[in-house]
Amino acid sequence: MVLTGPHQVIIRPIDGQIGLRTVTPGKVFRLMPGDDARVDVSVVFDPTSKGIFRSAVSVLETVATALGLPASMHRWITFRENSIEVEVVLLSLETNSPTTRATGWELDLGNVDTLKQDSNFWEPTVASLSRHETPRWWNNAKFGIFIHWGVYSVPGWVPQGYYEEWYNWWLHNPAQPSNELWNHHRDTYGESKLYDDFIPEFTGAKFNASRWINLFATAGAKYFVLVTKHHDGFALFDTHNSTHRSSVYLGPKRDFIRELMDVASKEQPNMHKGTYYSLPEWFNPDAGPYGFGDWPGHLATGAYNHSLIEPYTGRLEGKDYLRDIQQEHMRILTQEYGSEIMWCDIGGPNRTLEFAAEWYNQATKAGKQVTMNNRCGVVPDFDTPEYARFSSIQTHSWETSEGIDPYSYGYNRQTKDEEYRSAETIIQSLVDIVSKNGNYLLNLGPTGEGEIIPAMVERLVEVGEWLGHSGECVFNTTYSFLGAESNSIRFTTTPKSFCIISLSEPEGDRLVVERPVPILPGDTITFLGDKSEKPVPWTYRDGRLTIFTTKSINTVKSAWAFKITYGDAR
Repeated sequence: MVLTGPHQVIIRPIDGQIGLRTVTPGKVFRLMPGDDARVDVSVVFDPTSKGIFRSAVSVLETVATALGLPASMHRWITFRENSIEVEVVLLSLETNSPTTRATGWELDLGNVDTLKQDSNFWEPTVASLSRHETPRWWNNAKFGIFIHWGVYSVPGWVPQGYYEEWYNWWLHNPAQPSNELWNHHRDTYGESKLYDDFIPEFTGAKFNASRWINLFATAGAKYFVLVTKHHDGFALFDTHNSTHRSSVYLGPKRDFIRELMDVASKEQPNMHKGTYYSLPEWFNPDAGPYGFGDWPGHLATGAYNHSLIEPYTGRLEGKDYLRDIQQEHMRILTQEYGSEIMWCDIGGPNRTLEFAAEWYNQATKAGKQVTMNNRCGVVPDFDTPEYARFSSIQTHSWETSEGIDPYSYGYNRQTKDEEYRSAETIIQSLVDIVSKNGNYLLNLGPTGEGEIIPAMVERLVEVGEWLGHSGECVFNTTYSFLGAESNSIRFTTTPKSFCIISLSEPEGDRLVVERPVPILPGDTITFLGDKSEKPVPWTYRDGRLTIFTTKSINTVKSAWAFKITYGDAR
């Protein structure tokens, strides 16, 4: 038995009760035995109603997400030969209801508490905020650019295998001749040169917001995340009177975050904007009373003269670290700069519950969708493996971050041009991550002057060229339950199509796929690198799909994407 579409997926109350109303139905075009599908259903609520609601659908869906609304409903559906099995997790607006299972064409969702939709829906509790999820735009975006740039970019040096953005930490830990960076700093700058002495040299003379933003767009990225303050406590935005340890008050006296955000809104309005923010600071004594693990929480002693107490330039006295600095900065970045992603780092003591409830309520009222990672201390929307990725499909949202530099986020002049990740490596990493339900956040480390070096630019341009012809199999897709085939074939899906992406060039004149792909007579296959967009021949026998390739296969590098378009979806 095979289900072919289109079939609508709707959510509606039973017996004519007022409650849920579907605004945009989901659609399913293809379900094979043992297959899964994933759709979004947009609904609105009557805020005064109670009652029993039923998913009455012609084909039950896997995931129904209430978009732009303060609630989420997830449904997993597996189609068997003679039945549909449904596993539902319904997160109500007041309490978390238990998981239920059912088989058939209708599913009773159970009692739903009084539904509320107002600007104060989100409450500063784990129970409330755990209902929040990554937005549809984030799920569809797949590819973003990370930027690590700050005072640490001025020295721009660290032994390979270390993070350069940790320069000030390595300088002091350990402060002795066994430390290669300690020796390098002394030999290059002298023992009297303190980390804060680099602040006046952080000029940003070559920083060009328009050039950066348009490079991100050329690369095919759909969002970016810029470091606004790293562990050294130096901010690139207007921190007002919380601290003056900022590029607005020191060094270049420029608001780099404002410049980048404004240019992005003007020149690439469809690109989403995010901000990285380190919750702790290494040597800020205001953080000391809260205790951030092994982090000092006091002023640094001299790396070469241990009787010297180093300054923390720009610090203002009398500040409560969590309330006046950490939480206030997160508010500034979201309320004044319009950040859509709060990408925290390290974790530790925080006031994230209060911040997140306020931010989510403001976003709901404004009709915006925002998201927060798993390093803000509580209630994450997505996980963030670093210089690593999952080996299998993850049903929760996740995002891998890593640099074009294979060892460091911050710019390291030690890294040779040929040592940066190749465009092929980046493209294949992106495909692998997306096929496992992840996003890929690729980092750039500009120089202290704000230049993105040519070796990085070249890689990004090449990635963008590949996405220009094969991005249909990356953006706006989701993973396939088929997983991967061997080491070289990955799968992604959309409601109307199924993608096969080979990470090695097909041999001879064909690509053979052994997994049970959802293809039927009347479907067409196109090779996305072929400018003619002509369908290619294929056969499906004994559970094996054979795609016959053409000479156009030789015009593509790095990954080869084939798109199956369902005949009943054209």
